[in-house]
Amino acid sequence: MKSTSPRSSQAIVLTLVAVGLIALALGGYLTPLTRLVINPFVSVQTWIAVRYQAIQDLVTSPSDITRLRQRNTELEAQVARLEAQVIGLQGQIQEVQVLSALLDFARAHPENQYRAATVIGYDTSPFLKYVIINRGSDDGLRRGLPVVTYQGLVGRVAAVTAGAARVQLITDPASHINVRVQPSQAEAVVNGQVTGDVSLENIPQDASVQTGDLILTSGLGGNYPPNIIIGQITGVRKRDYDLFQTASVQLVVDYSHLEIVLVIINFNPVDINPLIP
Repeated sequence: MKSTSPRSSQAIVLTLVAVGLIALALGGYLTPLTRLVINPFVSVQTWIAVRYQAIQDLVTSPSDITRLRQRNTELEAQVARLEAQVIGLQGQIQEVQVLSALLDFARAHPENQYRAATVIGYDTSPFLKYVIINRGSDDGLRRGLPVVTYQGLVGRVAAVTAGAARVQLITDPASHINVRVQPSQAEAVVNGQVTGDVSLENIPQDASVQTGDLILTSGLGGNYPPNIIIGQITGVRKRDYDLFQTASVQLVVDYSHLEIVLVIINFNPVDINPLIP
């Protein structure tokens, strides 16, 4: 009988060792040993991976920052464009609302013919109150024509060129308007003030006027058509030794924010100054 060769013996021993190790591993007996052997390698691999990632971030970050800055600039420009569009749309909406209100006013007063105009300038003097509009004699405007908004009376055309006109506001110190107080029907005069306000003067002493009464143009004097609203009485001053009552007025038109106005082009102003003694 032949003896077993050394190689065969080694193979058998290795097989038995391998089977034993597999059995021990399946039984969980080699887990502590495995953890003891593998953990150092895992720690080393983790350390290497972290350092590698740091180096990679260091190499690639300049280009990433450049791209982020470019993207941020693009987004900021886009936001600026959108904000400009929003502002433009808000302005268009406001203009449409004003035009709609002016149209409603014109429909409510069909006896008048109107020419719409845009305010293109304000006075710079503290003593004169006027605005410049973009309509002139080429558009049928002439001196003395009344100017209104959907809120009420603005003033009248004081000077005209071919393409523009100057409008004297009723707040101008040289402005004097004959009015009627509702509901008492009392006649009075609205005078402009240097402060930009107006005062209601020459109210008869026996007239019954009070806070809240409306002030409308009377048509007397030939400068304005009747029944255009000017404002509302906010306070009355009556003293027994005065010839007339006076009153403070809340104007219905905001004269510091005029944008679009209507000129009554079919009105014929009458100059009665030569007839006044």
